[in-house]
Amino acid sequence: MTTAQARQDLAVQPTPLALLLLGREADTRSERGVECPGDLPSPSDPDLVARARAAKEKLGEKVFILGHHYQRDEVIQFADVTGDSFKLAKDAAARPGAEYIVFCGVHFMAESADILTTDDQKVVLPDLAAGCSMADMATAEQVAECWDVLTDAGIAERVVPVSYMNSSADIKAFTGKHGGTICTSSNAERALNWAFEQGEQVLFLPDQHLGRNTAVRDLGLSLEDCVLYNPHKPNGGLTAEELRNAKMILWRGHCSVHGRFSLDSVNDVRERVPGVNVLVHPECKHEVVSAADYVGSTEYIIKMLEEAPSGSKWAIGTELNLVQRLANRFAAEDKEIVFLDKTVCFCSTMNRIDLPHLVWALESLAEGKEINRIQVEKETADFAQLALERMLALP
Repeated sequence: MTTAQARQDLAVQPTPLALLLLGREADTRSERGVECPGDLPSPSDPDLVARARAAKEKLGEKVFILGHHYQRDEVIQFADVTGDSFKLAKDAAARPGAEYIVFCGVHFMAESADILTTDDQKVVLPDLAAGCSMADMATAEQVAECWDVLTDAGIAERVVPVSYMNSSADIKAFTGKHGGTICTSSNAERALNWAFEQGEQVLFLPDQHLGRNTAVRDLGLSLEDCVLYNPHKPNGGLTAEELRNAKMILWRGHCSVHGRFSLDSVNDVRERVPGVNVLVHPECKHEVVSAADYVGSTEYIIKMLEEAPSGSKWAIGTELNLVQRLANRFAAEDKEIVFLDKTVCFCSTMNRIDLPHLVWALESLAEGKEINRIQVEKETADFAQLALERMLALP
């Protein structure tokens, strides 16, 4: 098929284990581990903020800096816009005059920005080691093998792939090529409703929790309607009959941040903070989502807190950088905001984008050096864009 044919409380102290979560160490099993060519400024350099400002001023309208909600405050202060992954990619596409799009996020986000921006624009990721463990849980080879399994089971023709925005360009391209769509945590329900109008079953990639929570909470399916496909087991660890009977075939992937929250976390915070409202992201486990008072995307979480009455209490189950920022923002309005868990829960790869890497990237661009450019191969980009366009056309 061608594209033409298809078209805790916040006073948390990092432990030694948290060094990885804070981006101070690398996990070679899940990160690309790419070193910056040239000299990286020292984190102790007292002039880092001034250097970043100077480089950004020198670049002027040539640069547009995107900052994901989970970024550190030291990085967010230089972002021209903030948001979740898809909002930022759309913001980049809306600025065709910017020669450089510096994406302070992770690799799959920069890929999406490259797909949606013009050929003349260059998307830069300050640290190529900023990957995403969830996105890396589904490779193109694994998904192609899964499709073969579905074909052998005689169901591939009635299965519609739906892939979360938090996936690689290769997975988005697979989705577009096989008649599927992309979704975000905000529109997953609409995407699944659309998919079930196109076919009888859905292959949901790569986050099992968002797929399960949306299917059960929003569409009214049962847990028995969902099966879990494990790419590390023969035939995904499922029989042909199990595959045929399932409505939702969930990929065995998860967010290592949101997956840390447990039912004990919810019960504990209710004891510690009487009258607290528990608000969590739909990437959390099903039992956590079921026990929460409110469930929604990052943008939903922010909106809920903006509209919350003074004096209200909230426990938030999402990445800690964002929770800390929201707690500081709404403290003056007498809104008590605490972290859902007692342990540190930073996004390890997101935290690899720090001020030294941002300074190095901006100064390099200001000197005319093209670095860390993210480019998606054309055929992959075309099919991925097709899947993204289907999402944008959802009713």
